[in-house]
Amino acid sequence: MSRSDADNQLVGQLSIIGMRGSEEFVQKVDRYIREWRGEDKSFITKAACPRFGTGEAKGIIYETVRGHDVYIFCDCFNYGVTYTMFGMDVPMSPDDHFQDLKRIIAAAGGKPRRITVIMPMLYEGRQHRRGARESLDCALALHELVNMGVTNIITFDAHDARVQNAIPLSGFENVLPNYQMIKALKNTVPDFCFDCKNAIIISPDEGGINRAMYYASVLEMDLGMFYKRRDYSTVINGRNPIVAHEYLGNDVAGKDVIIIDDMISSGDSILDIAYRLKSSGARRVFVFVTFGLFANGLDKFDEAYKAGKFDKIFTTNLIYVPESLKQREWYSMVDMSKFIALIIDTLNYDKSISSLLDPVDKINKLLGRGKNIDGEK
Repeated sequence: MSRSDADNQLVGQLSIIGMRGSEEFVQKVDRYIREWRGEDKSFITKAACPRFGTGEAKGIIYETVRGHDVYIFCDCFNYGVTYTMFGMDVPMSPDDHFQDLKRIIAAAGGKPRRITVIMPMLYEGRQHRRGARESLDCALALHELVNMGVTNIITFDAHDARVQNAIPLSGFENVLPNYQMIKALKNTVPDFCFDCKNAIIISPDEGGINRAMYYASVLEMDLGMFYKRRDYSTVINGRNPIVAHEYLGNDVAGKDVIIIDDMISSGDSILDIAYRLKSSGARRVFVFVTFGLFANGLDKFDEAYKAGKFDKIFTTNLIYVPESLKQREWYSMVDMSKFIALIIDTLNYDKSISSLLDPVDKINKLLGRGKNIDGEK
């Protein structure tokens, strides 16, 4: 990648810190940036959060970051890493990851020129608003980061992006992996037809309708939605249980269906909706979710796939993807490392990322509907 002299004005020397569990992903990001800049030396800054026998920890940065433009990548939902506490191996919880993130920021001691936190799945993002006398955890977490000197927070597909109102004077970017998802489907399922006669976009609930509307508008497809009818007299695991899913939209018979959502947690809702769509005559059912948590295991998905309830689930690798999931025939991983590298590289030169946040031109080019765009790597 070549830049003019006017474009070679860095905010500061680039330093990338990958929090525990994200080392492999950050190494991919580093390789892309080094390739584009023709650099042999890695941009990764070594840091760690060693723990005492009690489980307490401290943050250490082993290299100078004075005057640097620092990017810290933190996957708060990586349960695949553990630490030892009183002789026991304990999986790291989102709380543990967030505390370690603050330790590394504190270790920097205010010396970097700018600190940007890339937190793909927003910590406590599901506790984004107050419905009763309860805590506002996500807003508090954002305040903590800003008060510690973080300039920018970049997240992906926030459960509710309006939580940024908690820090109105600080940088907050909510990025969507729309282009990468569509590209993955096109490459994985070559015979998929991106038109309203053969396919339809489905939102699994009213809360995700805006997300689905974007896909439907850009891909020029019909849009359908499921309404979750809940039992508000009962609370199970902190939520009112879903009684039934009611469909609102055009007929899906004979069409390919794409269900769009931000995450799969237990997967009960997605599988129920997929079953309803198949029962209504849908030809194939594909699922786009940014974050695949699969909190209750993969067995129910294996059974549903064998029963023909769905055809493919696409998730990003922005959070931890266990090997057991990668090996599933019904699963397809969407690699986001190049996109993260592009965001970091652009911001380090203090350039706008507006075109990255709205990839309509790239989607049209991918589908043969638009002209080539400038500046694509």
